[in-house]
Amino acid sequence: MARRLHHDVVVIGGGSAGIATASSMLKRRPSLDIAIVEPSEDHFYQPGWTMAGGGVFKAPVTKRPMASVMPTRATWVREAAASFQPESNQVTLGDGTALTYDVLIVAPGIRLAWEKIEGLEQTLGKNGVTSNYRYDLAPYTWELVRNLKSGRAIFHQPPMPIKCAGAPQKAMYLSCDAWMERGVLNDIDVEFHNAGGVLFGVKEYVPALMDYVKKYGIDLRLNRTMVAVDGPARRATFETETGEDTVEFDMLHAVPPQVAPQFVADSPLANAESGFVDIDKFTLQHVRYSNVFGVGDAGSMPNAKTAAAARKQAPIVAVNALAVLDGQQPVADYDGYGSCPLTVERGRIVLAEFGYDGKLLPSFPKWVIDGTRPAKLSWLLKSEALPWIYWNGMLKGHEWLVTPQIKRAA
Repeated sequence: MARRLHHDVVVIGGGSAGIATASSMLKRRPSLDIAIVEPSEDHFYQPGWTMAGGGVFKAPVTKRPMASVMPTRATWVREAAASFQPESNQVTLGDGTALTYDVLIVAPGIRLAWEKIEGLEQTLGKNGVTSNYRYDLAPYTWELVRNLKSGRAIFHQPPMPIKCAGAPQKAMYLSCDAWMERGVLNDIDVEFHNAGGVLFGVKEYVPALMDYVKKYGIDLRLNRTMVAVDGPARRATFETETGEDTVEFDMLHAVPPQVAPQFVADSPLANAESGFVDIDKFTLQHVRYSNVFGVGDAGSMPNAKTAAAARKQAPIVAVNALAVLDGQQPVADYDGYGSCPLTVERGRIVLAEFGYDGKLLPSFPKWVIDGTRPAKLSWLLKSEALPWIYWNGMLKGHEWLVTPQIKRAA
């Protein structure tokens, strides 16, 4: 007979969003009984993979044992969630265990659907095909960049939604900067194949990015979606507005389409269209189940899916979930904040910070950092400050610059 266990709060996912939310709740209420459901033994600082692919970080610095980041007062359930029964306030785990809860927080992240590009999975890590979206492949990106002296390098961005929509560009700019420094950029044809119709979705940042597109001589190709890769032949096929187009490459940085985790998409919690957790974009409370919240990349809200967004969302979900636990209504709103530090060269970053409807939401006065211009200070923020803040602040419930503003009386 399957076990049945109860906790005040059950958090699905031990990634950045889940652990940050649990830590913020425990900071406010140390006696809270929280269980975090997470099968992985390792925890990754995923924003660091771009830097590893650019030769700035060594990949292992982005990885720590899950046990070292799990909140000490939380119960770590080392199992995967399999299904949700929200009418019964219950989650069923892969081993058949049933967890019941007073409040459920769903934060399993987004699923990288490599299989949606024919032939891609089979050739990753060889034949010049790489992706900074996987920990084990980021070092291969840097290996390819170091060894390429001529030929065609293709960087690809799939249709939205994807996590860190700037990451495909970051990989390209850092690669171009390395090739320029070695004096081989003029012998490499660099192409950016973007499924979208614009270089970047918030127009204020486009001029600075276009300056680098021109500086590096990048061939910008929009409205092109990769559908197949033939690794041994080094050919990639794109769906375009006029039909399919197959191009040869010497290096391909591929990014997979991304979808809701299947157990979320198949559940009563899913948004009918997207499959993500169907939540109010301001309170992050589920639209049908008031004691359920979504946080991070698995949520249906239309924000940029970045670690910075999760850092802003986690304290908001913490205070709103505690309010619901106390029989009250949510008390704080999320403004859609996300940040994308676009590494345009080694040592300079365009710090894109924006919220819903593309509204600019800078963290610093313009005289400190003008996010629409490449800046050295933004690079220091990305390379030095943000990793430290992640491990020592965000995951431990410290809410530096993201303390929620209480807008309603509980």
